[in-house]
Amino acid sequence: MTFAATALPPHMAEPTRIGEEISFTGKWTPRKSRMILGKSDDSKKMRSALQSLHTLAQSDSSVLSFELNDSVSGDSLVAHSVFVDEQAMIDFYDDKGADNFRSLVSHADADLHLLRGVSVSAETIDFFVNKSVPVSAGEHLFGYVKNDSQQPNLTAAIDVTAKWTCIEGTGSHLEELKHWWQQVGTDAFDIEKGLIRFEVYQVPGEEALLIHEVFENTAELKFHLTKGTAHKYKKSIDRIATPERYVFRGNVSWLIRTYSKFMRLPATYSTRTKRFTISGGSMSDGTTSE
Repeated sequence: MTFAATALPPHMAEPTRIGEEISFTGKWTPRKSRMILGKSDDSKKMRSALQSLHTLAQSDSSVLSFELNDSVSGDSLVAHSVFVDEQAMIDFYDDKGADNFRSLVSHADADLHLLRGVSVSAETIDFFVNKSVPVSAGEHLFGYVKNDSQQPNLTAAIDVTAKWTCIEGTGSHLEELKHWWQQVGTDAFDIEKGLIRFEVYQVPGEEALLIHEVFENTAELKFHLTKGTAHKYKKSIDRIATPERYVFRGNVSWLIRTYSKFMRLPATYSTRTKRFTISGGSMSDGTTSE
């Protein structure tokens, strides 16, 4: 079946407001696992490097937010950051935070990191790949943000960032994959009141999409997975694509973690541990009144 692009509903047809902002999300795991009597040296140095980067971010006006999250299982940390633009991100990791970034990649393995923006240059991708950080970059296609882009209550909200890749060997399914995720956003806007941010990004050069969703709380995420649009369109999406990564940031209940295993989601769950947000927030993570 051939899928042609269809008109977006009004709530997803509006241009994104993220501008030149760039978001960077991924997991870090120490080279050497836990010791019998405590954390390994790699673990301590990984955490020290990430915490130092978090501290440096607070004195850099080009960093709009920087978040560290403890993995629910294992000794990993999930880092999430938003910069004013691509060059600011490269400058931060290649200049101000260069020593800490070198220490980080020396003592920890980087899982696939997901970059999101209106556009992402090949130079930005190469910068991280050359430093042993695998990257998949997505460019904004469509989506919606409720509540006038205000940042949700972070003690309850759950951010989900994922990569879906089309199954190889049966022709191109990218347009069909876009179609089904467009259906998710079309329906979810009305029937999932607590899905307050829904964004789809296309990965240039790949048959893949990045999906970013923000739920007001764990109950809204549970509804999405068990009765909402994820449940409704799962079979259609699974038929043509596989989930390559799922990163959850927030207090996801044990029940949802268990259920997602049955959905075969390659998920990393993390709880918010340290977070810095610049006064006023960002369009990528939400604005604040501070």
